[in-house]
Amino acid sequence: MNETRAPMYLAALNEQQRAAVLHSGGPLLILAGAGSGKTRVVTTRIAYALDDLGADPASILAVTFTNKAAAEMRERLAALTPRAHDVLIKTFHAFGAWVLRRFGGEIGIDRGFLVYDESDSLSLLKAELGNACGPAQIRGWLSLISRAKDLGLGPDADERELRKLSYDRRFPEIYARYEERLRATGNLDFGDLILHALRLLKESQTTRDRLRRKFAHVLVDEYQDSNTAQFELLKELVAPSASLVVVGDDDQSIYGFRGAEVENILTFPDSFSGTEIIRLEENYRSTRTILAAASAVVAHNSRRMGKTLITKNEAGNPVHIVLFGDYTEEALYAARLVERNPQTETAILYRTNYQSRIFEEVFGRLGIPYLLVGSVRFYEREEVKDTLAYLSLMTNPRDEVAARRIINKPTRGIGEKTEEKAMTAAATHGGDVLAACRDANAFASGKTAGRLRDFAGLIDGLHTLLAGSPLTHFIHEVIRKTELLDLYTGRDEAEGTSRAKNLEELVNAAAPYGQGEEALREFLENTLLSTPEYGEAYGGRVTLITLHNTKGLEFERVIISGLEEGVFPSERKDGDGDIEEERRLFYVGLTRAKRELVLTACRNRLLYGQPIRSAPSRFLDEIPPELVVKEDLGGGSSAGAVPGRASGAWPPGTRVYSYEYGQGYVETSETKDGHEVVTVHFETGRTIKILPKYHDLIKAGDE
Repeated sequence: MNETRAPMYLAALNEQQRAAVLHSGGPLLILAGAGSGKTRVVTTRIAYALDDLGADPASILAVTFTNKAAAEMRERLAALTPRAHDVLIKTFHAFGAWVLRRFGGEIGIDRGFLVYDESDSLSLLKAELGNACGPAQIRGWLSLISRAKDLGLGPDADERELRKLSYDRRFPEIYARYEERLRATGNLDFGDLILHALRLLKESQTTRDRLRRKFAHVLVDEYQDSNTAQFELLKELVAPSASLVVVGDDDQSIYGFRGAEVENILTFPDSFSGTEIIRLEENYRSTRTILAAASAVVAHNSRRMGKTLITKNEAGNPVHIVLFGDYTEEALYAARLVERNPQTETAILYRTNYQSRIFEEVFGRLGIPYLLVGSVRFYEREEVKDTLAYLSLMTNPRDEVAARRIINKPTRGIGEKTEEKAMTAAATHGGDVLAACRDANAFASGKTAGRLRDFAGLIDGLHTLLAGSPLTHFIHEVIRKTELLDLYTGRDEAEGTSRAKNLEELVNAAAPYGQGEEALREFLENTLLSTPEYGEAYGGRVTLITLHNTKGLEFERVIISGLEEGVFPSERKDGDGDIEEERRLFYVGLTRAKRELVLTACRNRLLYGQPIRSAPSRFLDEIPPELVVKEDLGGGSSAGAVPGRASGAWPPGTRVYSYEYGQGYVETSETKDGHEVVTVHFETGRTIKILPKYHDLIKAGDE
């Protein structure tokens, strides 16, 4: 026992935190509000058990959900006590692997197993099913298998339960075939680490009793992210006499699409009798206004345990809600906010990855480097590069890199050997890959030659559409007729991703261009030049990030963009439970802000290049009006201007028309030698400095 250290680390805690650390007796549920110091509480509780209660370090198990969180917990604990080294701190899946490597032999699992990742599992299932299923369907089956394992359902589970996961009655059979093939390799997939650890504890009383005796203290962080199988594993692992502490926030349960069950935390007191609940409600991060706004919004959810966040921080500025005409104005506004005070750490949050494209382009044109978190840049995403490869091959049939990327994508039965023959044959046609494919009989035979000719015919047929079609329509036809849209729509359904939305956004990116070959070339050139080097060089930092990826982060200024019905909340979220999770996601976004919070919405979004009228998100109306300042910049000449920033007659964001260059908008405005000089980005892709006084520039709508 270390009596001198204990008061030191306990003294830094508030009353609620100290109560959570000192609690003894039955199970404890710590409801930890955003920014309330939950990691400090968890690590301090472990240190207190070690130093003041004399607990054996090897008797303590702390479980969390990410390697990063586990590493942070180890680091913080080591700073509190020298006895931290033997405490077992792992992710749920790493703990499952730890158990199976030591005791898995009791249920026939070799301790030398490897863990298959998704690509390994896909290859295995593809080998088992052969040509009976396409790539998208195979991904769909694998997603269902993963979901079954998250629910604690093995292939031998009640067939009625398995069939609830799929309308296709073949699922139980395919699950069983996959599992048999996986067992034959002697390896496990990711879901098995929990499923088989659970099976082991249920089937082996010897192992269950041994682990229950070993772990007298069990702590689970981010408990709201647990799935059904993890919940069942916890019930089997923890002895009635053990100290069980779970920490989480029902209002931050946002991973339902990954199998997380908010009911696990809501029903914890029912599942573990004698549970005491301690709420950590003091927030150390945000202003009182931001917390009041967040609390008012999440209070609209019915499935929650309830808590009230408080803070000793200042009231701060009102929440700023801004309405724009379209998302280019929205991105320009965000850029101006950054430029006005570049030292302020800023994050731009959005619901889905495809929304980053316009911010990437606008920031690139204005020379604002940025940090893109949790995703690759828009024009580097797989589905976008696939489409660009098709477009590039139409304008340059000698583009071997593009040809190699798409000659068998989506799958059309052209193997690697045939691909090499086609590339070799292209040399005899001046490097023209399409010409070589048209002449495939010269180096291939039968069905193989026919597939190559079909590939060339597909490109040729699409190329004939180019001359008479607006570029947006043409690119939409390309992604449709090449079946890229079907491919990525299928993957979205299987994986819960938004790749098809990225394809739609690529069509939207072509909206400022005209039609024909020259427009396509200009579009392709600008996509290559649109994205700057990005990093942390601009002031404090500008971060582009999805709302899901912001968990655990905080920023001085937060801009939540795209707050329109169908965007956020997502168009795919229409049930009561779905809307509540979307509202929790909004709550997470709101509580990332420390000092400044800006919420933006647009009257118009583009759908395959065509403007669609949007309604502001219902969540905006859930913020009490006394906490808000609203501004409507939706189409007026002041669009894009930053409050408090002086501007001339042509402020940034102004829509303009030039008889020489066409339509565009003002990017920057400055005064030189008594004359206003504006930088205008035109829909042709050109950016030009203009003196409006001596140019035929007019404001859109003034003609």
